[in-house]
Amino acid sequence: MTGLRAASVQFEPRPDDKAANLARMTAFTDRAVTDGVQLIAFPEMGLLGYWHLRRQTVGRLRELAEPLDGPSVTAVRDLAVARGIGIGIGFLEADGDQLFNSYAVCLPDGLVHRHRKLHAFEHEGISSGDGYTVFDTPWGVRAGILICWDNNLIENVRATTLLGASVLIAPHQTGGTRSRSPHGTTPIPLALWEARDRDPARIEAEFRGPNGREWLLRWLPSRAHDNGLFLIFSNGVGRDDDEVRTGNAMILDPYGRILTETWAAADAMVAADLDLDLLPLSSGRRWLKGRRPELYDILTRRFGDERDPREARFSAEPVRLDPGQDQQDRGQFGAVTGPN
Repeated sequence: MTGLRAASVQFEPRPDDKAANLARMTAFTDRAVTDGVQLIAFPEMGLLGYWHLRRQTVGRLRELAEPLDGPSVTAVRDLAVARGIGIGIGFLEADGDQLFNSYAVCLPDGLVHRHRKLHAFEHEGISSGDGYTVFDTPWGVRAGILICWDNNLIENVRATTLLGASVLIAPHQTGGTRSRSPHGTTPIPLALWEARDRDPARIEAEFRGPNGREWLLRWLPSRAHDNGLFLIFSNGVGRDDDEVRTGNAMILDPYGRILTETWAAADAMVAADLDLDLLPLSSGRRWLKGRRPELYDILTRRFGDERDPREARFSAEPVRLDPGQDQQDRGQFGAVTGPN
């Protein structure tokens, strides 16, 4: 197999300023080309900014949205062809009457592959996608896309792998969020971000601590390791409406090892050479061959207690651990045991 040089960018988008954000992405792309990068990933919704969108009317969202073949993605496609590089950008997609939190990967051969976030919760006017996105690349490796919360459901990463992906592009807007979980992330005071030049130690501690890097390392490496994937994690950084995103752009190998990362409190890019020869004997790939699909029907069964993405994200109601009859129903797929 061949190698692939990839880059991940963290940056602070200007809300609703497509021209400024495209200019910033173009500058990073030019830096990446100089560094020999073949594929560069920008954050979720990098074209518009993210968290402020939840406050907008549906009418305003429609004004900001574009179709896949609209001017912004077309401009990035043209840039990818002109520079000979693959570029991934997040944008608000309009398709008929529907809006999607989408991500387009524009390849140097002119092809564009689009993923719609499967678990959209940002705004009641934004629909969730209904399919996985895996595609061939010019570098002899198949890639997949999962946006932010898509990566938190382990089934999505496994499905993307089973569809042939060996490189996962994972754009996010995360860190410093208001989690209802008692040991989840918590907001970072905006004052710390505004004072980052005067007091860099405090904002670095936040970015490297439990609201940033420490939280990511609880789960992100396992997605790469358990599926035998390279993972390109791109994230927003800095002010995102009333929250602070923690950046932590990083690239991981199929063993879950971090190849490169940053915790800079600034727009930044990291790059790494992906040794594709690591894939065939990686632990995750070998374990996948020991799967027993006949046991997994339970993963596709509905039990009646599912919540839509917005309710699951924002509900204060605890999840029941004693689902009663549902637990008995689960028993038909295998033994349900109690205390000895």
